[in-house]
Amino acid sequence: MTQPLLMIAAGGTGGHMFPAQALAEAMLHAGWRVRLSTDARGARYIGGFPHSTEISQVSSATFARGGLMAKALVVPRIGAGVASAVRQMRRDRPDVVVGFGGYPSIPALGAAVLLGLPRMIHEQNGILGRVNRLFARRVAQVACGVWPTELPQGATGIHVGNPVRGTVLERVGSPYIAPGDYPMSVLVMGGSQGARILSDVVPDAIAALPDNIRRHVSVSHQARAEDGDRVIARYAEAGISADVSPFFHDVARRMAEAQLVISRAGASSIADLTVIGRPSILIPYAAAAGDHQSANARGLVEAGAAILIPESALGVDSLSAQIASVLGNPPAALHMSQAATAQGIPDATDRLMALVQSLAKKEDT
Repeated sequence: MTQPLLMIAAGGTGGHMFPAQALAEAMLHAGWRVRLSTDARGARYIGGFPHSTEISQVSSATFARGGLMAKALVVPRIGAGVASAVRQMRRDRPDVVVGFGGYPSIPALGAAVLLGLPRMIHEQNGILGRVNRLFARRVAQVACGVWPTELPQGATGIHVGNPVRGTVLERVGSPYIAPGDYPMSVLVMGGSQGARILSDVVPDAIAALPDNIRRHVSVSHQARAEDGDRVIARYAEAGISADVSPFFHDVARRMAEAQLVISRAGASSIADLTVIGRPSILIPYAAAAGDHQSANARGLVEAGAAILIPESALGVDSLSAQIASVLGNPPAALHMSQAATAQGIPDATDRLMALVQSLAKKEDT
């Protein structure tokens, strides 16, 4: 019996690639072949995908970067990518095509539309990205990671949650150790690309904590490579133990061990926080399209699982006070952890996989 083929199309950030990776892991385990369609930026993340994932690197581009010449080449490059994807799909027809957003997903989804293949998209955020909005009315289903999600008129959405990687699922149910008079861990995450403003503010905010809290704190801080040296120096000046790196491959372990997470409000970060269940201070990226990170954070904040600080209000004193309000109040921190867990959807990958399989069955009938 021929193995069914799933084509996954995803863009070049962790927010798109991590849930795509989770679906790839599950579908391969279920006996499907999986092909990932992405571009050079997305290829940076393929190391986390199972080795049996077939990789198809396509030509794509975005209007968001580059000068006039680069922008003039966007449409021809995308067109070439779609044509290449059409040729490939005619040779090896996917049973289902799933897009996770980002410009690199256009060629595969565009080819699926042209060839009439079963297709759907997964939107990680509470507001659709540009590419998913473009295809929302041209797919059978929009699987939503955050609910409610703002959908274009005529699009059909269903809440499945945001799939998380296997390393995160392994930490489901990890007991939370509330803050106290013993070593405490703070995890600082700026999304898959890092965040300069967190490197500017967080070290000084932790240094400004009351001594009875600060002396117990150690930090894992994800910082851009160009910011790493100064972040390391600032923690060292304050006498704070800190592990600073552009990327943590064991972020699930670090999150499970943390008493507090300080983070952007990207969809994958929110999903990890809820599946593992940890208190957080969220600083949404102000320049995010449609302010979608604030929409992502809304559910956690309303549930009492997170504290939201708008980027415009972020300062050393305000952040330090909020950190102290969590690390200095064990019952409140425990309540935040429990509230985060209550928001989690650890079976999001199973829900998404069921939609994929149902779409494939409809095609067979």
